[in-house]
Amino acid sequence: MDSKQIEQLLEKYWNCETSLEEERVLRDYFRGQVPESLSDVASLFRYFENQQQKEISSPDFDAQVKQQVRQHRPKGKSINLAFAMRIAAGLVVVMVATYFVRQEIRKSYPSEIADTYSDPQLALEETKKALMMLSKGFSKAEKEAGKMKVFNEAEQKIQGKVLDSEPETEGQI
Repeated sequence: MDSKQIEQLLEKYWNCETSLEEERVLRDYFRGQVPESLSDVASLFRYFENQQQKEISSPDFDAQVKQQVRQHRPKGKSINLAFAMRIAAGLVVVMVATYFVRQEIRKSYPSEIADTYSDPQLALEETKKALMMLSKGFSKAEKEAGKMKVFNEAEQKIQGKVLDSEPETEGQI
């Protein structure tokens, strides 16, 4: 194949426009002798071919990859960013829960009842109703926060961290 055609195929290859057949032609071409001007590209294609020939024979391959990732991971910023994101997510949950609770309270009470009550017994009953609605809202928020705990546990499992069991209190036998 002449070098003009190879250069056209390489241009298509760099633009990610080649077919599988054209890529096979390029791989076959770069296995043999190539002009000096294409020696860098030939070494790249030979590297790709060598990498395809490698096999994963080590049983602890996953552990080796995780160790290499941990060594190359920046320490301070990523941990601080993850911690800040958790705090921000918690604040968003609290703010959204507060907003929805306030909306429910406003919907359930007409404006003439919302001011003050002259009858103390009626005021007590209305206060109990309001506190029950708040309690329900916080129960919903607590369930949502429990979902975040599941995600955090899953993340720790993925990262290979061992989860500690619940600490025992002195009163338990």
